[in-house]
Amino acid sequence: MNNSLMNTARLLGAGLRALLVLTLVTGVLYPLVVTGIAQGLFNDKANGSEIKSDGKVVGSTLIGQAYNLPLKEGQETPEADLKWFQGRPQNGLGSNSVNTQYKLILSGATNRSADNGAIDGKCTPKSEEGTLCAWVLAAKSAVIKDNSTADHKVKPSDVPADAVTSSGSGLDPDISPQYAGLQAHRVAEKNGLSVEQVQKLVDEHTEGRTLGFIGEPRVNVLELNIALKELVAKS
Repeated sequence: MNNSLMNTARLLGAGLRALLVLTLVTGVLYPLVVTGIAQGLFNDKANGSEIKSDGKVVGSTLIGQAYNLPLKEGQETPEADLKWFQGRPQNGLGSNSVNTQYKLILSGATNRSADNGAIDGKCTPKSEEGTLCAWVLAAKSAVIKDNSTADHKVKPSDVPADAVTSSGSGLDPDISPQYAGLQAHRVAEKNGLSVEQVQKLVDEHTEGRTLGFIGEPRVNVLELNIALKELVAKS
């Protein structure tokens, strides 16, 4: 009996020592080493890829933001503030995402097929309300209306896919150079700038494919709007 108790005590002691050692190694030392390496070599990414403006953190390069006007009395959905470049669809620019306000608490897509609501393989004005086709057509009409100015009319063929469809997460911070360029006339008019000035901003903030072949050229909307704010202040 005594031997049995001693063996049990010895095994319990060994188990406790192993628990303490593994807790120290995997719960304290390893996280500290990984955190130290991340802070030393990838400080910006380790801290959330923050973007600063006027010395304050205003967002992340990884998460999209909404640029809306304050809610008016009786309004449930804010209108887009058209003096700023707008990101991928949310609210008036196409609500085809479960995440309609870039809310971090909710991320995801509609999981609707590309031909949802299509008639004879095409999206038409007769597409059933609430289908992906109806959402895309509504978003396209909004993009054309919002971005047409007194001296520049947007044609349906000018509207790129990312202007009327949300990303898989609904949090995409980037838009295509084509969509940014489409907005240049409207942004210039709203801010009292020339189209050339605004298009230059777009060109300066256009990133190429990662490693030259991964993904597509893109423009980070938050970074572009910060540059726009600075340009307006100087003007």
